[in-house]
Amino acid sequence: MSTPDQRSLSRLGQHRDDLIQPLLVLTAIACTAVQWPDATIAYRPLALALFVLVSVAGIVSLLPWARIAENRQITVMGAYMLFGALLLPLAHGTFAAMFPFVAASASGIKLASRRAAVTIAVAGAVIAVAATWTVGELSPGFPVWPVWVPLTVGLPVAVGISHHDRLDAIRNAQLAAESAQRARESEAREAALVERGRIAREIHDVLGHSLSGIALQLDMADALRDSGRDDEAAAAVRKARAIAVDSISETRRAVHALREDTLPLSETLCQLADHASAEFVVEGEAGAVGPETTHTMVRAAQEAMTNAAKYAPGAARSLRLAFAADHVRLTVHNGPATEPLRAELAGGSGVGLVGMRERAALLGGTLRAGPAGDGWTVELELPR
Repeated sequence: MSTPDQRSLSRLGQHRDDLIQPLLVLTAIACTAVQWPDATIAYRPLALALFVLVSVAGIVSLLPWARIAENRQITVMGAYMLFGALLLPLAHGTFAAMFPFVAASASGIKLASRRAAVTIAVAGAVIAVAATWTVGELSPGFPVWPVWVPLTVGLPVAVGISHHDRLDAIRNAQLAAESAQRARESEAREAALVERGRIAREIHDVLGHSLSGIALQLDMADALRDSGRDDEAAAAVRKARAIAVDSISETRRAVHALREDTLPLSETLCQLADHASAEFVVEGEAGAVGPETTHTMVRAAQEAMTNAAKYAPGAARSLRLAFAADHVRLTVHNGPATEPLRAELAGGSGVGLVGMRERAALLGGTLRAGPAGDGWTVELELPR
């Protein structure tokens, strides 16, 4: 992609090129007008009329042509070339000789049709040769141009066409760059919307289930208090507080995870296992996994490991990630508790795996959790 400095230089070069044609036309008109009174000119009234007409055509050729029909553009350039070619042999020794050359160049630059531009240039050369020969025959003593001069009046059309093609290439490159920039901005906006949706779903999962658990416990506490069971009501309130504290921790962990760059699934789970001193095994050939699947797998592993720490403290834990052709399976297993339950960890919403099961269903997968042997196993299977 071009830098701002490169684009500025490109625009500067384009403006410089755009000034060449006006400079040539105005120079030819001004210098010819200054030379006209003292110059040797054949058939002065006719030459003066041609000079006025070619000057008008030259000035018209400098105007913006965006709204002019193509056939009118061709007519103007044809008249410009015709008047310049006819004036060439009449105003010998003046700057009027520039007009047919400038007209040929302008035809290549201005006209979209190469065929029309070349036709005008060739016709101008033929007319210039014929006019030069005619003036030489009718006025033997009048100085005339060598034959190669009128023959070459059409050659600048090649320069004009080349300049036209270069301008087209620059415009196309600018349009392509602008289109690519718009596409990048659109992709960035789309990615931002996707990320916002992912964050919203995650926060909804964490807070929605936790708040439901809190409301349930508070309703229970209210009912127990009304029935005179104050101790049980207080226990329900403490349970609601534990759910709130757990919810805050889960929300902070979710936001922290969302802010971090996403690592490959196997690397992320390996770091999680190392942090929890758990065994980690990968089966099959690891491959690319979508961001939604990766995030759901990681959240399920975190939930399963948290539950193991709460309800089976000291138990051996293991994670197994199995890759298949069309799906990926995560299995988290913990053995029996080897340490007493800790009161500060035993509380929880009890709905974390429910949320994970709902998330898995949304992605077209399944989550199973239950006793296995002397421990507990959580198995999540999602499409890749």
